[in-house]
Amino acid sequence: MAAASSSFSISNTSYLASGGGVPSRRLRASATAVAVSTLAPQQQKTIAISASPSTAALNRASARAKAASPPLACMWREIQGSDDWEDLVEPLNPILRQEIVRYGEFVAACYKAFDLDPASKRYLNCKYGKSRMLREVGMEGSGYRITKYIYATPDISIPTQAGTCCGRWIGYVAVSDDEEVKRLGRRDVLVSFRGTVTNTEWIANFMSSLEPARLDPHDPRPDVKVESGFLSLYTSNDSSCKFGSGSCREQLLAEVSRLVNLYKDEELSITLAGHSMGSSLALLLGYDLAELGLNRDGGSREVPITVYSFGGPRVGNLGFKQRCEDLGVKVLRVANVNDPVTKLPGVFLNENSRFLGGRYELPWSCSCYAHVGVELALDFFKVKNPACVHDLDAYIGLLKCPKMAAQMKKGGSDLITRAIDFVCNQKLDAWQWQEAARQVGNLMQLLRI
Repeated sequence: MAAASSSFSISNTSYLASGGGVPSRRLRASATAVAVSTLAPQQQKTIAISASPSTAALNRASARAKAASPPLACMWREIQGSDDWEDLVEPLNPILRQEIVRYGEFVAACYKAFDLDPASKRYLNCKYGKSRMLREVGMEGSGYRITKYIYATPDISIPTQAGTCCGRWIGYVAVSDDEEVKRLGRRDVLVSFRGTVTNTEWIANFMSSLEPARLDPHDPRPDVKVESGFLSLYTSNDSSCKFGSGSCREQLLAEVSRLVNLYKDEELSITLAGHSMGSSLALLLGYDLAELGLNRDGGSREVPITVYSFGGPRVGNLGFKQRCEDLGVKVLRVANVNDPVTKLPGVFLNENSRFLGGRYELPWSCSCYAHVGVELALDFFKVKNPACVHDLDAYIGLLKCPKMAAQMKKGGSDLITRAIDFVCNQKLDAWQWQEAARQVGNLMQLLRI
């Protein structure tokens, strides 16, 4: 009986070392605990002493808890992190859980629509037009309308497929329709990013060196540093790309600014969601919008910016973390404790290695990578398929249905497997491998391969 109840436990919230401001918080939950957390305390106790609670009982209890909860429209600011998700992650609030899943599915739509067929005219771009993309991936009733596709390429000099441009479809901008506004309590501007797939993106991931972001020309803030590969992907421009014009950054700033101005007389929110590398782009965009003041709706009112990160790596240093907090950018990081990507870059130099003995600040602390925001830590692993620890479908499945997450899509291949297969099929000439090799070594150590 003790063993049965242990799978339902949620540890106390622990606080990670931070560079000041609001400390990063971590909630660690097992697959079953995520589901049980939607119930009232007395219901949790009843289920915890049951060896095998029925699915029907869980569904009934979840429905009762949902009915007793205030509607999303009444608490959307708290759900978007206005109070840093205080009292919402332990236990996991059912409305917050639904919103995390919903935004995760918007990110998953990027993968479903991404064309990996070399024979296709849309190879490495979106398979569908904006007006029908969500319908084609099974999200016709999502309540959002896509307004723009986003393309990106890192500034990396390596050979790519002949006859094609480097710029690849990286995600999309969407806005909630009038009916969805009623449910949400505001007009939501959404930007969704996929993770790493192409060869240049994989290389950008391994460019693990910090450099000043310098996104505000009037106040460059040299102490605010970010990973060079992510910054390159965000800011580089490929004039040969036939689908998009301007850098990823230029496309995003123009479209989000247009929508904020268009709906300036309404309650607004800006939500940025991404998986893996995409979560890095989401955080860079959130910081960029806030730093430039583009989240102001024509007056003094600021539109809240929220980042939902799934399996995201560290993006910048402690100065970047502090600046994001000062600007009010809210970040909820959903991370599997067994996912090595969430531990990169900065395996050794990170927010936990800033002080010696918890007292003495080390001279290289300014070069330490640091996670931003509040962490919701999940815990899942499959011995026969270790790559599943980073798969977005596994993340979403765990939050939606613990039993489904435990099975981990027996018949399907996950994103990591597909992406690695894709990269292995590319022909790359000689280039600077040193940094990439070091990062691959770190990754293998974390995976214990």
